[in-house]
Amino acid sequence: MLFYVYTDGAARDNPGPSASGFVIFDSGKRLVAKSFFYNGNKTNNIAEYLAIVAALRKVLSEYGAQSEVALFSDSELVVKQLQGKYKVRDPNLKALHKEASGVIARLGGCKFANVPRENKLISMVDAELNRLLDEKGEGGAHRNLKGAQKKL
Repeated sequence: MLFYVYTDGAARDNPGPSASGFVIFDSGKRLVAKSFFYNGNKTNNIAEYLAIVAALRKVLSEYGAQSEVALFSDSELVVKQLQGKYKVRDPNLKALHKEASGVIARLGGCKFANVPRENKLISMVDAELNRLLDEKGEGGAHRNLKGAQKKL
């Protein structure tokens, strides 16, 4: 069965208070799972990877190794690293990349797409992450540094 997964990670400052989350839809476009969680002080890229790893693990554990995944993320860096187009240099990201790759290898298939953060489902996940950070007392002006990171 094919699952559509939308993930996002958010960090206020970089590193700083962070959260990750995902929504999963089945092939009939029905929402089958969602999760939003606080990570503590992490970078935005780590938060992006944590979201992807959690989502892939959820699909594998709930629906089995025959599952196929179409995963959408607004993180160009993480998507291209998982596609093998970019090298993973950061030691913290290497461990998460290895973990994600291990789960991907156990699935029936996995394709990644980099989508703009304006995508309505990515925006929905982002809004939930900001709500979670606000609830955790990590208020203040929301500072999303994704655009700045893409220029590095």
